[in-house]
Formats: sequence, structure tokens, C-alpha cells
Amino acid sequence: MRRLLLSTLALLALSLPAHAAQFNILTPDPTSVTGNFALTPGAGPFEDQVIFSLTQASTFTIANATNTFAAPPDQITNWQASIWDSGLDQVVNNADDFILFGPQAATACIVTPNCQIVGGSGIINGAGIFYAEFTGTGSGTSGYAGNISTQAVPGPIVGAGIPGIIAAIALIGLARRRRQTA
Repeated sequence: MRRLLLSTLALLALSLPAHAAQFNILTPDPTSVTGNFALTPGAGPFEDQVIFSLTQASTFTIANATNTFAAPPDQITNWQASIWDSGLDQVVNNADDFILFGPQAATACIVTPNCQIVGGSGIINGAGIFYAEFTGTGSGTSGYAGNISTQAVPGPIVGAGIPGIIAAIALIGLARRRRQTA
């Protein structure tokens, strides 16, 4: 029984990420200037979170990361990224978190040799704490850097839509009626 327990624990330890880092972007609603990050997972599996907060009702978000390596054996394998909402408790990486975008797999950079990039964009509705999660298996020299940039999406314009059209038609009709009486 003891042997079974020890072998189960060893198998569980091997299946967990060797490295898990959290990087906090301290400025709310990060921009291309304030949303930079860099992480060095090293060798083995990793699961890193880059945490950011949003204060706007609707935000267009762009997240990307690049890994440049000396030789092909140094690249990050199975590298992917996704954007998560930290849920009602606003605590990162626990049971009530839910995925918003992804996972998106890394691809080779178009121009730069020995380079891979992962990223994506989308609209996040609602304020709160969010995070980009990067997972993969690094080699001894693996590292990556990236940026999370956000821009508020304007809300609906007052008077737009069907009520605005009805009001515009009524005003045009009223103007015609006044011209005819004058």
C-alpha cells in the first residue's frame, strides 16, 4: 500500500508544471507603454499568468508574446496562450476562473529566424481582474517577453437605433408641416 501511495505521488509530481510564475501589470487598463512583461520559465513544463485589471465596461484587448532562441532545441514546445477571467472572487488561477479566448498555439515568426510568437485579440466585457496564461515546455534557456494592450470600446450612442430613427422621422415630418403652414 505504501509503495502504491509513493508511486502515485511521484507520478502526480511529474505531471505538474515545474514552473509557475505570476507577473502583475500594476497599472489598470494597460497600454502598449505600461503592459510589458518578461518571464523565464527555464527547463520543463510551465504555466505562467500575466495579471491585469480593467476598469472599463467594454475593452478591446491585444496580448502577444515572443520567444527568440539561439538554436531550435532552445524553443518552447507546445507553447500556447489564453485569456482568463478571474471569476467572482477575483482570485487568479482557482476553481471559479473561466476562459475568454484561446488557447492559441504559437507559430514561427515570419521574418526572424529562431523565433516564435503567440497572441490574439478580442473584446472583454466588464471590469475586473483578468490574466493571460502561457503554458508550454521550456528548455534550459527558455524565456519570453510580451505586451498586453487595452483600449476602451465606446458604449452605445444615445438616440441610436430604432428609437433614434423614429424620432428623426417625427422631426422631419414636423419640419415639413411647419413649412407647409408658413
